[in-house]
Amino acid sequence: MRYSLQLLFFGFWLISQLAWGASAQSTEDTHEYLLSNGLKLIIKEDHRAPTVAHMVWYRAGSIDEFNGRTGVAHVLEHMMFKGTDKVKPGEFSRLVAAEGGRENAFTSRDYTAFFQQVEKSKLSKVMQLEADRMVNLSFDDTDFAKEIQVVMEERRLRTEDNPDSLLNESLMATAFMSSPYRHPIIGWMNDLVNMKASDARQWYQNWYAPNNATVIITGDVDPDKTYQLVEKYYGGIRAHELPVRKPQLEPEQKGVKQVHVKAPADSAQLVMAWKVPRLQPDNINNDEPYALELLAAVLDGYDNARLNRTLVKQVRLADNVDAQYDMISRGPALFIVGIDLAKGKTIAQAEAGIRKVLAEVTDKGVLDSELKRIQTRLLANQVYKRDSIFGQAMEIGGFEMAGFSWKDLDTVQDRMQQITSAQVQAVAKKYLIDSTLTIAILDPQARQSAKVGVQK
Repeated sequence: MRYSLQLLFFGFWLISQLAWGASAQSTEDTHEYLLSNGLKLIIKEDHRAPTVAHMVWYRAGSIDEFNGRTGVAHVLEHMMFKGTDKVKPGEFSRLVAAEGGRENAFTSRDYTAFFQQVEKSKLSKVMQLEADRMVNLSFDDTDFAKEIQVVMEERRLRTEDNPDSLLNESLMATAFMSSPYRHPIIGWMNDLVNMKASDARQWYQNWYAPNNATVIITGDVDPDKTYQLVEKYYGGIRAHELPVRKPQLEPEQKGVKQVHVKAPADSAQLVMAWKVPRLQPDNINNDEPYALELLAAVLDGYDNARLNRTLVKQVRLADNVDAQYDMISRGPALFIVGIDLAKGKTIAQAEAGIRKVLAEVTDKGVLDSELKRIQTRLLANQVYKRDSIFGQAMEIGGFEMAGFSWKDLDTVQDRMQQITSAQVQAVAKKYLIDSTLTIAILDPQARQSAKVGVQK
């Protein structure tokens, strides 16, 4: 399964040092350790309820795949539930449920993660199960042959029978020439058809190691005792050399790209995507990604934001419109504006409408009062996220996988609040230009009605 993540990370304190057998760093409620085998451990205390979230993040996603083997990261996520020498196939989920917990996993372009949420006294049990499959995963060719059929059916249902997914898949494949982001996370169907159990086993052997993993534990825990548990279950797992990650830099785009997709759908869609910079771990004070994040919120950050107010409510050009930008990622970033056309409206009208809204920002800028309301709203949203123990673990994990540290979160919060209206206008003018634009158009086709036989 996949979670759609728009990652803004906020709100921790400055660093102080602790003395431990493993190297350790700590704040008032967040503690980081590095085990001798390279495993990173982050513990965030939250004592409001007697529950805990336990997550293992592997820095291996579809960005690490190659042509001919796309989708293998997601397939291996499925195979991780097929058992070990100690746990029979299907038993992992049953054992967690027997403890009153919930569990699942998800694969993204940048990582694969596994989690359990349990009552705090059950942490030791789920940790033992997760550590076991980090090193002892076992599945035969028959198990794989059955599961790959499940994944192929998932692709049919979620992508091939879904016009939104088909359009997004074609957009990414058109926008990027070299970056692995051009491949779908679930993989191309032909690669799934030809995938072997040995491909999944090799992926496991390559990337599933403590020195490529981060364990994140949030909730009602004692950090000292929790560290001891992690050392007990994970500390004895050997590190191994990881494959070399070679850069796959995207060539400079020098003109508009366009792709048309024909698929059964109720209405036409238009997506416009511009290549823009992302936030870099070694340049976290670069204001442009923060300004782009705020630009997306100006356009689509609340009900009466500019795109919705103009194109949906006023001129009734669209049934739905949105703007997306994720400044936290391992690979290249896109600034995306998408629109579901209202009945009777054309693609040309939709593109003209979007360009008009964007021109108002590039030509006239953003009101200081408008920007301040958005900044306040974003800050409030981060506070609300802290009501979720699982949400806290998700924020930390996504940030760490992109090469940042949870210790940078205060910087992200502060920089976002310092961005000015002039900076938002500047990034709109600089980056929303045709030379970096990719356009994807959904041409709706009539849906085939099912034929029902009548027995006489």
